[in-house]
Amino acid sequence: MAGTTGGTKRWLSPPVLGPVIGLVVLALTWGRDLPGIAAAGAALVLAGAVLAAVHHAEVIAHKVGEPFGSLTLAVAVTVIEVGLIVTLMTSGGEGTASLARDTVFAAVMITCNGILGLSLFAAAGRGGTANFNAEGSGAALATVATLTTLTLVLPTFTTSVPGPEFNSVQLTFAAVASAVLYVAFVLTQTRAHRDFFLPVDQDGKVADVDEHAEPPTRNAALSSLALLLLSLVVVVGLAKVESPFIEDAVKSAGLPQAVVGVVIALLVLLPESLAAYRAARRDRTQVSINLALGSAMASIGLTIPAIAIASIWLEGPLLLGLGPTQLVLFALTMVVGALTLVPGRATRLQGLVHLVILAAFLVLAASP
Repeated sequence: MAGTTGGTKRWLSPPVLGPVIGLVVLALTWGRDLPGIAAAGAALVLAGAVLAAVHHAEVIAHKVGEPFGSLTLAVAVTVIEVGLIVTLMTSGGEGTASLARDTVFAAVMITCNGILGLSLFAAAGRGGTANFNAEGSGAALATVATLTTLTLVLPTFTTSVPGPEFNSVQLTFAAVASAVLYVAFVLTQTRAHRDFFLPVDQDGKVADVDEHAEPPTRNAALSSLALLLLSLVVVVGLAKVESPFIEDAVKSAGLPQAVVGVVIALLVLLPESLAAYRAARRDRTQVSINLALGSAMASIGLTIPAIAIASIWLEGPLLLGLGPTQLVLFALTMVVGALTLVPGRATRLQGLVHLVILAAFLVLAASP
């Protein structure tokens, strides 16, 4: 009886009910114009799905270990982010030509400054330092810098097509190069040099990565994987349901259309942000960095090839090139990121610097 009661409580727990209720709400609200109260209720359900996604991601991470745990969440979130971008671009409308660029660049800035900065600030503690593996973190940042430059910086300077976009040959190369680099990094992270991406102790040596709590059973991990995917579908689906209200609010406030992409990226990256923060609070800074930079890489390495394929049937231009302000912020992020990660340890100051860069990005996105 005790086992039956425990199983019943588990299936009635918020991490299980959250995505299930979210799926029901998503089915009831999809494709409909919602009044303000209904939109507010959907937003609360969205928040519950985010928390559920974090819980199930941590269960899976505990079962499979690092770096597979953080990789699972990064890829799962990005796959559904791609679906959201393609869906919104297919629907057409003002601003969709630059939606992929705005969302992907926002994801890079949020992950490389927001998630990374918050994680370092939380892990360093008052007067302390956050320790991580400089070899793996540096390799990840170099890959992010290369991917972003190939896909979002170069279109601004190419001359074959007027405007900040690639021609078909250039877009094909960028898509293939992005996929190759991402696959190569995943193989490096999970096979060739897995130890570069494991947590380290105060002396810089690979720490004991086993959690002292009993790992979940295989069935529990599989059910968490299914519920994680369901939670992410609900998060992105409800984000799309809320997108008309976001767009209306952006227009009413007189903000640039690019802000829509920023809000989408913020919503989609909420699960990873919370998971990274909680890992940092447990002195697992490397896990947080894996989530931050891995998400940035997945956002580019999976999104650009998908958008390149979708552009075959999508009408209108595909604007990928960054503007002058975005280029400056990207260059600043990479320089500061390198100075932060190369030593293998950081203080709260470095975390705060990254958070200030993110704040600058958000302010300039709203007021260019």
